[in-house]
Amino acid sequence: MDLDRIIDLLSYTIPTIVTGIIAYYFFLNHTRNEERKLKLSMLKENQKQALPIKLQAYERMTLFLERLNPSNLLLRVTSINNDKDAYVISLINTIEQEFEHNLSQQIYISDKCWSVIVASKNATAQIIKKTSEDISLKNAQELREAILKKMLEVAPPSKTALAFIKDEVKNMI
Repeated sequence: MDLDRIIDLLSYTIPTIVTGIIAYYFFLNHTRNEERKLKLSMLKENQKQALPIKLQAYERMTLFLERLNPSNLLLRVTSINNDKDAYVISLINTIEQEFEHNLSQQIYISDKCWSVIVASKNATAQIIKKTSEDISLKNAQELREAILKKMLEVAPPSKTALAFIKDEVKNMI
């Protein structure tokens, strides 16, 4: 009789324990899935809010590159006294100031894109410096003309960087 009671007790207890274990794992799995859904939802919401900021950063860097284009730069920055060396310094300082003004944008731009922008800035400064080393150029006006002629022969570095930005933004959207 004791054996019958034990068997009866086990016949009720074992299914209850099995059901409890199954319910525990079901709810554990369900909770994990809900956490993943919540995290994914929060990530999507953050991306929705971050996208306009990133696009604005790319827009600002596009503007920087347009202003960096030697053709545009030479129109904006004029020589005060037609001194070639002073004009070179003025052009380089303008480039550096514009770049420093946009330094914070690197937070929102990919590292590769930022490297392309920095390389474009440095290449533009290098073009100005190399052109100014020509001893046949006597004044700022002749330097401006020589830089513009060079830009007719070779595409400005900012054009390459702009193409990179456009491609990156296209892939982002």
